[in-house]
Amino acid sequence: MKTKLLLLCVAFTFLFTYFSYIVAKERWVQIDFDTMVKLQDKISRRFDVEFSYFSLLGSAEVTIGFCLILVFLALIRRRWLAILGWLVIIPASLGEIFGKLVLFHPGPPVFFHRSILQTGLPSFYVHTNFSYPSGHMTRTVFIITVFASMMIFSSGNYIRKAAALSLLILLGIMMGMTRVYLGEHWLSDVIGGSLLGGASGFFASVLILRRKKV
Repeated sequence: MKTKLLLLCVAFTFLFTYFSYIVAKERWVQIDFDTMVKLQDKISRRFDVEFSYFSLLGSAEVTIGFCLILVFLALIRRRWLAILGWLVIIPASLGEIFGKLVLFHPGPPVFFHRSILQTGLPSFYVHTNFSYPSGHMTRTVFIITVFASMMIFSSGNYIRKAAALSLLILLGIMMGMTRVYLGEHWLSDVIGGSLLGGASGFFASVLILRRKKV
C-alpha cells in the first residue's frame, strides 16, 4: 500500500515539475485565455455569488484550519506519523507561494475578475508576483487525495466507496472551475496546483494511513 502511494507521489512530483517547465515557457498562454473566455461566456453571471462563497472552502484559513483539527485529533490518539502527515499541507502551501514568487506567470487581468466576495480573511490580502500554481487547488486536492487514499485502501462497501470518491472528485472539479470562472486563476494554475496537491497528498497519506494487519 505505502509503496504504491510513494510511487504516486514521485509520479505527481515529476508531472508537476515538467508541467511547471512548460508553463514557464509560456506554452499555455493561448489555452489559458481561450478556456477562461469560453467558461465565462457559457456560465451565467447569476452564479457569481454561489461560486464566490464556494471558493472559501479552498482558502488557506479553512483548509489549513481543517488539517490542524485533524492534527489535534491525531494527537489525542497519539498517532505521531498522522500528525506529521496532516502538517504536510504547510510545506505544500509554502511550495505554492514559492512558485508564485519565482515563476513568471502573470495572473488574469482585472477585467476577468468576477468574485463579489468581501472578506477580512488574511489570505485575501496576501499578494504574490504571479499566479502559478493555485493555492486553493493545492490545498483542496491535498485533502481530497488523503481522504481518497483512505477510502481506496480501506475495507467496506464498494458502492459507498465509489459514491464518496465521486463526491470528492466533484468537489475538486468544482473548485477548479470556480477558480477559472471567477477570473482568479488560469487553467494552467489549476492544473499545477492539482499536481502539487496530489504529490503532497500522496506523501501525507503514507504517514497517515495505518499499516494493514496481516
